[in-house]
Formats: sequence, structure tokens, C-alpha cells
Amino acid sequence: MKGGVVIKELLSYVRPHRGILVVGGLLGLVGSAAGLAMPLLAKYVVDAFGQGGSIAGPLTGLTVAVLVGAVVSAGGNYLMERTGEGIVLSARRRLVDRLLRLKVADVDRLKPGDLLSRVTGDTTLLRAVLTNGIVNSIGAVFMLVGAVVMMAAMDGVLLLVTLLVVVVIGGMTGLIMPRIQRAQKEAQTAVGDMGAVLDRALQAYRTVKASGAEEREIAVVGDAAERARDRGLQVAGWTSLAGVATWMAVQLAFLSVLAVGGSRVASGALAISSLIAFLLYLFYLVAPIGQLVEGAVQLQQGLAAMKRIKEIEDLPAEPAEPVAAPAPAEPATGHAASAAPVRAPERAEPVGVRFEDVVFRYGEDRPAVHDGVTFEVPAGGLTALVGPSGAGKSTVFALLERFYDHQSGTILVDGRDIRAWPLAELRAAFGYVEQDAPVLAGTLRENLLFAAPGAPEDELWSAIARTRLDDLVARLPEGLETPVGHRGVLLSGGERQRVAIARALLRKPRLLLLDEATSQLDAVNELRLREVIAEVATETTVLVIAHRLSTVTNAGRIVVMEGGGVRASGTHEELVGHDDLYRELAATQFLVS
Repeated sequence: MKGGVVIKELLSYVRPHRGILVVGGLLGLVGSAAGLAMPLLAKYVVDAFGQGGSIAGPLTGLTVAVLVGAVVSAGGNYLMERTGEGIVLSARRRLVDRLLRLKVADVDRLKPGDLLSRVTGDTTLLRAVLTNGIVNSIGAVFMLVGAVVMMAAMDGVLLLVTLLVVVVIGGMTGLIMPRIQRAQKEAQTAVGDMGAVLDRALQAYRTVKASGAEEREIAVVGDAAERARDRGLQVAGWTSLAGVATWMAVQLAFLSVLAVGGSRVASGALAISSLIAFLLYLFYLVAPIGQLVEGAVQLQQGLAAMKRIKEIEDLPAEPAEPVAAPAPAEPATGHAASAAPVRAPERAEPVGVRFEDVVFRYGEDRPAVHDGVTFEVPAGGLTALVGPSGAGKSTVFALLERFYDHQSGTILVDGRDIRAWPLAELRAAFGYVEQDAPVLAGTLRENLLFAAPGAPEDELWSAIARTRLDDLVARLPEGLETPVGHRGVLLSGGERQRVAIARALLRKPRLLLLDEATSQLDAVNELRLREVIAEVATETTVLVIAHRLSTVTNAGRIVVMEGGGVRASGTHEELVGHDDLYRELAATQFLVS
């Protein structure tokens, strides 16, 4: 990515705040102007001492300059910090908005820990460069120019000596800046990698404990942390070198001015008070030069962060296609009400599905998961997908939800090509229960209403009763308002599955997709859920993926998949009589003699 493009993107975060940045910058300039007056006032104090005059006036002016400079600078700094927080907030919102609209395929290949690092660490770096880095650099330029003008008024020869030293050291510093940017990007990447490694261990925390793998995982995360440390040390090394160069410039300039200025004072060409004032202005160069170097360093860090942020922003995102949803009968509470997803229309007709010679692979270098898949799901009723692991059953759901797009063939939903459906409208027609039935951190109510935050209370309790969650609600200390823990850890596997099913039912879908929806239920609850699914199938289309054939023996149609294709379809009785694979699956589950 070209530097000019990155800087343009970087400045796009500033534009909404440019008004307050201008005010803060002006306050900084006023504070700088007050600072510039102090060496000149000090000269007047020295002259007053030498001439035996009153020093009250110069001292009063010096005191006022100090106080005004301090107050005005404090106000400017506060505005800068406030604006910086606003920039970080807008950057995080923009990046999170992009992250949650990315295509599933891109998120699947990215590391969650690294994504979190971009939202937290990289956006924080923007604050420094877009406030202190830019605005302080402008103030530093003003102060530097002002100091140079005042120094020129004191003595042009000494100014030439100073500028010669500063320019030479400044040129050396300029060579360091690209290395700082490169090192900073590597450091941020290393921090993201460390987050990804730690996230892996935390996501499988119980497995780590049960496997006695704590020491190994600690070592893996520790190695990642060391790599992040090493990259951070590279940044620190180059940054320190830039700081040393700044310090050397001022010190060498001081020694040069002291030598040349001393000889000019001795010859009578320069007054001692002018030399003192010149030296004070020289030390005043330390702050603006340091700010300019710091601003340049922060710019390199910001450019590195911006490149990582742009890597996410440049990924293709799903279109935002709002679809009118029915007005909620009662407002939902908590997080569930923060963003209302689209809900299917009331009393919508069930939809049918047809796959026609569908071919799909997860990558160009990957084998085909679907290789000419053809089957039909009639509108209304229960249809089941069965077959061995790896047959491509779950991929059917991924293609229907358009988490992925098939390479060839046709998928029809309600007689329309799936690509002709607006994405939000398509997903609004579906209820989807994933195989691992994820539950989000939050309360039980928030999880139940997650897909339908506007569902009225009576529908909520109806779904709870249908999925046999009423006993769970009754024994929880705060009922529906009870937090369920990170990823629903305080619920059992069967309870999480029932929550996911109730959540899908509240959506009132035209097509209900159930991926192994009863795999973690006990026999009693499985029987009850089978009855619920059969009942729902009279109202809408239900498509079930099942390994336990006992849950789908009453299905109107069973599609048998194997090796990325469809080998047979029919009722349970028909398949037992005509398909060897299905008969074998049924026999292993004691469904045939």
C-alpha cells in the first residue's frame, strides 16, 4: 500500500474533528508564543541588572508569560486528549462495523486474537499520531520558526552555526524513520499473533486443563510473547536512536554556539545578555525539535497501524441491506435490543429449496465438497440430510445462508436463484441452529431474543415451554435475567441446544435449518424436541442434518449424501429397502433388525 494512500486514509479520521483540533492547535500556539517571550524577557532582566534599573516590570512580565503559557497549554492538551479519545472511538466503531460485515470465508482464515489486537492496539496508536503527532508538530514548527526568528535578531552568525549542526543531525534522523515504521508494523503483528495463540488456549480452556497441557500452552504463549518483546525492542532501539540524534543536535549546537559566541563577546561584537538570551532560545529548540522527532516517530507508528487496519477494511464485505421488520410488540432489554436483526414476516408461507448440480470447494487448492449435488426440499414438512462425516451436509446450510457461494450449479429458494435474493431478506427467511449451538455472554433473555429482539412476551414464553426450558428458568436465581457466562458455560450442552432451538423458533422462519440440533439431549428431551420439530414442520419447512437417525425416521423425505454427492432419497422405509449405506447406518443404530 502506497504511503500517500495510507496518509490519506489516516487523515480521514481527523476530518470530523478538525474544528476542535484547530481550537486546540491555536491554544497550543498561544502557549508557544508565551514561551517564546520568556528568553527575551530574561534578556531585559539581565540588562536591568547591568544598568542598575528596576527589575519589577520585566519580572512581572516574565511571571505573567509563564502563567499564561501554562494555563493555555493545559487547555490545549485537554482538547487534544479529548479529541484523541473521539478519534479512537470512531476508528473502533468503523473497524468493528467492517469486521462484523466481513464474509465468513475471510473470518474463518483470520485469527480472532489478531483481529482483537487491530481493534484495540492499532486504533490506540492512531490517537497519538492524529492528535499529539500532527497538532503538536504544527505547534513545534511555529515555536521553531519563532525561536529561529528571535535568534536571528540576536546574532545571525550564531544562528548559522546552530542551523548547520541541526540540519546535519536532522538528515541522519530522517534515515531512521522508515525503519521505525517497518519495526512498528512487525511489532503490532507480533502482538496480534500472541493474542491469537492465547485466544486458542482460552477457547479450549477445559480441554487444556483436562489434557494437563497447561505448561505446554504457557510455553507456547510465552514464546509468542518473547517474539512480541523482541519486535518491541526493535522499535525501542530505533526510537531511542532518533531521540539520541535530537539530543546530540542540541548539545553540539550548544557547544558550537558557546565557543563562537564566547569569542564574539570577548571581541565586543556581542553583548553578554544577547548571548544568554541566544542560549536560552537554543535550549528552547530542544522542545520543538523533540516534538517534531516524536511526531515523525508517531507518524511512522500510525502508518504501520493504519496499514493493518486497512488490511481489514479492504477485505470484501457483505452488503448492508436493511429490510423492514415488524414493529416490536414489547421492547426487549439489554444487549439484545441494541441492534435489531431482520425478522421474517408474520404468517409467511414456507419455502422450498432445490440444489441443481451444485459444485463447491472451500478454496481453489481444496477438493470439491459438493460435486454435482442435486436434491429438492419441498415447501412445508420435514426433510432430513444424513450420511457419514465429510459428506457435505453442513456445507448445504453454509451455502443456503450464503456464508459461502457455490462455484457452479444452481440453488433455488422459493423458486428464485439464491443469488437474486437480497442477503438480509434471504437470512430473514431462515432460522438456523448450528451444530455446536453457540450461546453468547449475557442473560438468558438476551440469548433467547437474539434473533428476534422484538418478539412479544407471550411468544417468548411459548418458545420456552415448547423447548422445555421452563424448568431451567424456574431454577435459575434471576430467571430470564440470569447471566449464562462466557459462551454459555453455565448451561449444559443440552440446555444450550434448547436455547438455540427456542431462539430459532422465535424468529418465525420460513425455513428452519437444524444441524444436529438434538445431539446433546437426553432421551426424554430428545423425544420432546422431536415432537416440537414435527409440530413446527406443519407450519414451515424444516431441514435437518442428523447422525442419529432416530430423530428423522418420521421425515417426509430423507436425502442420503456421500462423498460430496447425493446417492439416494426417500422415506425411512424406502431407503432401508433400497439403499445399502442407509441400511447400514440404520443397522448400527438398531433401527432395523
